[in-house]
Amino acid sequence: MYSTVYFIHSWWAYLVVLVLIIASVNALIGLFTKRDYNANDFRISLFTLIVSHIQLLIGIVLFFVAPYFQVLLNSGMGEVMGDSTLRLYIVEHPLMMIIAVVLITIGYSKHKKKLTSNPKFKMLAIFYTLGLLFVLSRIPWATWLS
Repeated sequence: MYSTVYFIHSWWAYLVVLVLIIASVNALIGLFTKRDYNANDFRISLFTLIVSHIQLLIGIVLFFVAPYFQVLLNSGMGEVMGDSTLRLYIVEHPLMMIIAVVLITIGYSKHKKKLTSNPKFKMLAIFYTLGLLFVLSRIPWATWLS
């Protein structure tokens, strides 16, 4: 089960990063060019929200079936925090990804309440770009690119 969930989580991550980059760039372009917010902008932001939430759910399942979780149960948090690889996979990566999804969700929710285009793009640009930065900061690059 672990290898299947790991495979899905790893490949879905490429989609998440791609869609999050597209949504952030789209929001920034819309903000700076002061164009009207349209249905395609809504679809991009909604698709980004959905894709990131699916990735979070897959990640939660992976967290509990991964061998790293058994290390946490058997050795305790002291050993996890002393090992940089374990700390990345058990603490840093999950926490930062949860924060990123929360930021994306907040940005999506706040942008829906705005009535004009510029504030909509501003909310999306701020929160989606912050979410993207959080995601990029804690991707296990050594594993991900190999």
